[in-house]
Order: sequence, then C-alpha cells, then structure tokens
Amino acid sequence: MTPTVDVPASAWAPLRVAAFRSLWLAVLASNVGTWMQTVGAQWLLVDQPNAATLVSLVQTASMLPVLLLALPAGALADTFDRRRLLIGVQCFLAAVGVLLTALTAVGRMPPALLLTLTFALGVGQALTLPAWQAVIPELVPRAQLVSAAALGSISVNLARSVGPAVAGVLVAKAGVAVVFAVNATSFAIFAFALFRWRPDRPESEPEPERFAAALRAGGRYVRHSPVVRRILLRAALFVVPGSALWALLPLVASHRLGMGASGYGVLLAALGIGAVAGALVLPRVRRALSSSQLLLAAGLLYGGVLLVLALVPSPVLVTLALIPAGLAWMTVLSSVNAAMQLFLPGWVRARGLSVYQMVFAGGQALGAVAWGALGEVTSLVVALAAAGAVMLVAALTVLIWPLVETRGVSREPAIYWPEPHLALEPHPRSGPVVITIGYTVPPERQESFVAAMRAVGRSRRRTGAMRWGLFRAGEREHSFVEVYQVPSWEEHLRQHGGRLTGADQAAEERARALVEGEPEVTHLLPADPEN
Repeated sequence: MTPTVDVPASAWAPLRVAAFRSLWLAVLASNVGTWMQTVGAQWLLVDQPNAATLVSLVQTASMLPVLLLALPAGALADTFDRRRLLIGVQCFLAAVGVLLTALTAVGRMPPALLLTLTFALGVGQALTLPAWQAVIPELVPRAQLVSAAALGSISVNLARSVGPAVAGVLVAKAGVAVVFAVNATSFAIFAFALFRWRPDRPESEPEPERFAAALRAGGRYVRHSPVVRRILLRAALFVVPGSALWALLPLVASHRLGMGASGYGVLLAALGIGAVAGALVLPRVRRALSSSQLLLAAGLLYGGVLLVLALVPSPVLVTLALIPAGLAWMTVLSSVNAAMQLFLPGWVRARGLSVYQMVFAGGQALGAVAWGALGEVTSLVVALAAAGAVMLVAALTVLIWPLVETRGVSREPAIYWPEPHLALEPHPRSGPVVITIGYTVPPERQESFVAAMRAVGRSRRRTGAMRWGLFRAGEREHSFVEVYQVPSWEEHLRQHGGRLTGADQAAEERARALVEGEPEVTHLLPADPEN
C-alpha cells in the first residue's frame, strides 16, 4: 500500500527536532550574512558608470557558479560525507569573506575584483546548497518535509528582512567593510554548528559511487524522470521573470523612488515580511488548493506586483505591494522545493536537488543580466513592465503543464529483485553489461503489456541503464524480450541493492501481472574485458 503524506498541523513542527533546529538557526545566520553581503556589494556599485548592468551582475556573479557547478556539487554530496564537505566549504567561504573585508577596508575593491570575489562566494554556495538540501531528510521525518522546506524559505526571507535592513544601517554608519566582516563571521557560525552535529550512521553503508559514474547517473535520472523535468520547468517559468525584481530593486530604490541604503533595506524587509507571513498560512492553504493552483495564484500575484513597480512611483505603495510579492515568491519556491524533496530517492537526492538549484540559480543569473540589459537600453519602467507581462503569461501555462503531485508517491528503497547467480565472477567495473528478460504474453494482453513496459523502461533508465528497448521474438508469436545496457556490473548491482523505489516496484508489478509464467533473465558480460 502506497503511504500518504499528510500536511503537518504546524509549520514549526521540524523545529522540535534538536539537530534540525540548531542547524536551521546556523543557516539563518549564514543567510543573513549573505544578504548583507549582496546589499553591500550592490551599494558599492550604484554610483558607478553603467550602474544598471553592474548592479545586476552582482546577482549574476553569485548565482552563475550554481549554474556551472550544480551537478558536480550534487555528485560530490552523494559520494562524500556531506557533513565534512559542508564544514570544508564553510571554511573556504569564511576565508573569502575575510579577504573581501580587508581589501574593502583599505579601499582596494574595484568593480572587477568585487565581482570576482562575489563569484568565489557563489562557488562556495554552489557546493553548499545540494549537500544541505540532501541533509534535511536525514534530520526530519518524511511527513515534515513540506514544513521543513517552508522553514527553509522562512530562513531565506527572514534573512532578506533582517539582513538588508541591518546592512543598510551598517553601510550608512560604519561602511561596507563591516558588512563583509559580518558575512565572514556567519560562515564560521555555520561551520561550528556542523562540527557539533553528530549524525546517526547506519551500521553498514554502501560503498560510495565513483565521482564520474555518479555524475553520469545523476544526469540520466533527471533526463528520464518526467516528474522531475516538470518540477524544473515550473521553477524556471517563475524564476526567470521573477528575477527582475531582485535584480532591479536597488535601482528602483535609489533612482526611481529616491530612497537611500536604509530605504532599500525597508523594501527588502517588506518582501521578507510577506514571505514569513506566507509560510505561516501555507499549511492551511495547501489543504484547500492543489500545488498547481497555488503556483497559478502566486504567479499572477507576483506578475501584478511587477507591474505596480513599473507604473507606481510611490515609496509607500511600492513597499506595501512588495509584501504580497514576498508571499508569492515563498509559496512557489517552497512548493517546488518540497516536491523535489518528496520525490527524489535518497541515492540521487543531492544530484537531483543540484539540478533544481542549477535551474533556480541559472534562471536568476541569466534573467538578472537580461532584465538589467533591457533596463540599460530602455528604462527601468520598460524592463519591469516586460517582466510582469512575461510572469503573467508564464503563470497561465500551469493550465497546460501542471505541477505533478508527489505527495503520496512511494520513494522508499525497494529491494525486491532476486540476487543474480552467475557461473562467472565479473569484476565490479567490467562492462558494459547487457541484461535481457524474456516474457510470454497472451495476445489479448499484449497491447496493455507494451504500454505498461514504457514505465518500466523509464525506471531502468533512471536507475542506471544507458539504453533500453522492448522487442518481439520473430520466431515465437507470444514472446517479448526486454533488453537494457548498464555501464558496469557495479552499476547493475546498485539497481539490485537500493536504487529502485516502491513506485518502480509498482510499475514493474503492473507489467508482470500481464505475463504468463516466470520471466527468463540473462546477464551478458563482456567477452573480452581488454577491449
């Protein structure tokens, strides 16, 4: 029986878990520092020539590494100890933060160097995100993952609320160097919290995958998972137009509304307040609306706010409009993030989440530079209005491409294949290996069998197959042969040992129910391992 996932009664339920609570607070401190860093970097550039482009490039420089490094970072997080990886990365980020602080304090921070060091911070964040996201299901029960994702959004948006406001005050009173110093300290806090955490480890863990093989396996999983691809599409259709707000808001504050650094902090605080409020009401709303209905409503709301920013030059009205924008942003991102968390099986979770982060960060990075360039060529009003129009159209596409509900889909490992008994002893890395499975199917069931095997084929590809096909034996009218190829014997053993889930088992059982007798399985090994 497929388990269902109930919406938690409280949005704060995961905070009752001590390990999650301490790490969540540390991540909150790190997020506050990151937003302070962003505000400080952008404010250093608002008076430079070509300010619209340079300010937008701060977001691009911080997000582009995630686009470039997400999948390798996910493979690292799935093949190495995530806790140690996170500690090492936080130490690197703290060192970059110290360098930023020192050079800014002595007045040696030209725009090119600022963007370069911002890119270095982005590299660290690219390595952090998939590992941290993959750790969360180890900290809280599956039933609380939706609330944990919402709390992740609360952390980010509390940081947006507190960080920019504090940064605005510090920039005005003490200078940008102090802001960068606080950011460096926040990385040290996260590293310390990780050092104190001692996760429970199973008595026996499977041998880690080799990096290159893990990288290829992660790519195959995403390519052959329609659910994951739909989640990524919905994220991209929201983030690309939505990035205009984050990229151009400093210029809206300084050039259009005449607000200083503290005023920019107030605008970001309004976004943060809306996001936190949205997280509090989201569990109730999710009981009444499907995920796709939530995405539609949030996209229309966010698009309307972009139009307000373009057409209304009033600081008060813009500040008030940003509160529902924060709510909409949090609703979409927590919904798609929770969908990914719930759907991805443990063996590939960090790699799948890294692709999600790649789409999210890439959409922000490329969208930011595109909207910044449009604002440079035309005006802020035109860029924001165009982004609002694109957002409204993108939101309506949910009627065509809805988000697939993943709550209630079994993602627990299912070890149900019988152990292979071979006369030969293949080396784990020998390959490629070809597996053939012969089926006998009565004529009246053959059409249904072929349809059911399509889902089996996707399962084989997701879990390791490079190629898959279903064939009919020309000499025998009722015989079908499934053939698939995996890169190595080791990869095939991983299919036997935990890559399959309850959903994969259900798909295979639907096809097997249409078969007469027991299928005949053959493993074809390389005849000449040297070639």
